[in-house]
Amino acid sequence: MSNILHNATVDTLLERRSIRKFKPKPLPDDVVETLETVAQHAASSQFLNDWSAIRITDVAIKKRLAEIAGQPYVATAPLLYVFVLDEHRNAAIAARKGVEVASDAFTLNGSYRYTQAQNDAVLALHAMETAAYSLGLGCVILGSLLNDVPALIDLLNLPEYTYPVLGIAIGKPDQEPAIKPRMPRSMQFFENEYPSSDEKLLSGLDSFDAEVHKYYDLRDTERPVDAFSDQVAANSTDESVNAKAVATPAKKQGFRLER
Repeated sequence: MSNILHNATVDTLLERRSIRKFKPKPLPDDVVETLETVAQHAASSQFLNDWSAIRITDVAIKKRLAEIAGQPYVATAPLLYVFVLDEHRNAAIAARKGVEVASDAFTLNGSYRYTQAQNDAVLALHAMETAAYSLGLGCVILGSLLNDVPALIDLLNLPEYTYPVLGIAIGKPDQEPAIKPRMPRSMQFFENEYPSSDEKLLSGLDSFDAEVHKYYDLRDTERPVDAFSDQVAANSTDESVNAKAVATPAKKQGFRLER
């Protein structure tokens, strides 16, 4: 028997599922303003506000983003954003205050601020996503936009000290997918320290594999989803991820991840 406490916020989060088919109706301005304002209220490391979001309304750019993602539905999203970690704005502010941004004393382009700005962008996107679901909308988070980061940077005219993090498509749902199974809490929540043995860590894996294998994704209703462990194994030797490495494009954007 579950001991989960329920209220509107909890139930919105528990019902979360990715929506990849939207009704074509545009979203009204008050919805857009609400979602963007909520995103701005997410936590921000040291109050640096080091993220930005680009709302995509140009049909040609949407089409190109769909090509980069390899997902045609991206082009049909009524509301589409790309969130970026953004130290460019803060660099401009610092320069106005007399900081030599090109010097070694400048630290907003280091690995710590890169990761913190990335965290801030994700937190803002998640706040927007949760607000959208609470308004009866559907969303899908688009990590697939990072399939070709250099092309994305060029397409969106991203300046130095910025880097794309995630996209999100939002609209009125035109499908009702099942909720994906979730991993047993015992495999993700630990007390005081990480489990001392892999046997203990993976104690719930067999039952989770079986549960995942019963799930049918609307993208391929003809076959059940592979067991979770099979998905992990396949991804653990996926050489295509090497082409998506962060270091080279991040360096071209002015970040110094080695420090």
